[in-house]
Amino acid sequence: MRILYLHQHFSTPEGATGTRSHAMARALAARGHAVTMACGQYAGAVTGLAGGFRRGRREGPVDGFRVVEWAIPCGNAMPLRRRAGAFLRYAAQAGRLALAEEWDLVIASSTPSSVALPALAAWRLRGIPFLYEIRDPWPELPRAMGIGSPPLWWALDRLADAACRNATAVIALSDGMAETARAHGARVIAVLPNGCDLDLFGPGIAPWRPPGLPPDGMLAVYAGAQGPANGLGLLLDAAALLQAARAPLTLVLVGEGAETPRLRARAETLGLRNLRFLAPLPKRRLAALLAGADIGLQCLAPVPEFAELTAPNKLMDYLAAGLPVVANLGGAAARLLAGGRHGPVGIAVAPADPAALAEALGALARDPARRRAMGRAARQLAERRWDRRLLAARFCELAEAAAPPRPRLALA
Repeated sequence: MRILYLHQHFSTPEGATGTRSHAMARALAARGHAVTMACGQYAGAVTGLAGGFRRGRREGPVDGFRVVEWAIPCGNAMPLRRRAGAFLRYAAQAGRLALAEEWDLVIASSTPSSVALPALAAWRLRGIPFLYEIRDPWPELPRAMGIGSPPLWWALDRLADAACRNATAVIALSDGMAETARAHGARVIAVLPNGCDLDLFGPGIAPWRPPGLPPDGMLAVYAGAQGPANGLGLLLDAAALLQAARAPLTLVLVGEGAETPRLRARAETLGLRNLRFLAPLPKRRLAALLAGADIGLQCLAPVPEFAELTAPNKLMDYLAAGLPVVANLGGAAARLLAGGRHGPVGIAVAPADPAALAEALGALARDPARRRAMGRAARQLAERRWDRRLLAARFCELAEAAAPPRPRLALA
């Protein structure tokens, strides 16, 4: 099949952001499909292409598939109006590509949900079937956080209705996201969660710690976006409590976002000597940092909808790295941390309780045997349930079922 894969925020593992679409595109290409990945320029992403843009576009082969990249910068640190403009510019360029070439299937991976626009255009004007992948449910999450306005949420609701009702199938990253797809009229829904890259992250990776960190002290690492949705002020409050208790633990925040300047200023005001900020790291460098860490940190703002409507990449990275996890989430994440037959893989605390978060971190810092047991259970859970290679095979099966062979005109 000829597959057009639309993901505005695509990155290879050389970048500092999620690599799910890279893994899925590689798996499709390995099964003999001709895949074109269409993307923009996401902050922290590395597409694998080199050289300049010609008329705002460049393309070339990357890891067995074709990548088309447009010079459309986008990132979490940008104001909402500029990001919205980038979303619409990408949708326009992707729409032209969807209609300019022959495709058997379009895969539209959100966020942003505007990625559904070119898929809908190809379906309506050319009869090309499409899969719609929900990685973050819009407008459910923006509405829950009060981001945007009722007219914008109404428009996003109608777009979600159109995408879910007309897609051959909807792929959701969690059961909660599947429920939102069902509410928008999806007929066929498959839950295919984020997976663990067991080759990139794992116990065999050589550990690394950046200069300036205690060489023998314990590290708790948060690696991800630093925006309003992440609620990282809670980590600063917990760090202050740990510092007052003289806990031998340093918190490392890796990433950037709209909240980064405010967080840095507040950390300085609080005089936090046990907290460090690092710029976003390429995935391979992050894997080395996690190999040298003791605890993985998962944090989100105390929004009730987050309990079932999120599927953080970083949580999968921690499990693959064999780290015990401390999270301020209920719902799906808390159930995951409860573990299975090999025991719990972490500790879940209340969403807005810095004292409970500090206590959980301090308890793990004081108990190396418990940390090791949770870390072993985390890696075992990653291998048994969240292996990305197994999830990619299922993704390929869904794509192949979505586009039965179509007759082609014979050339004279």
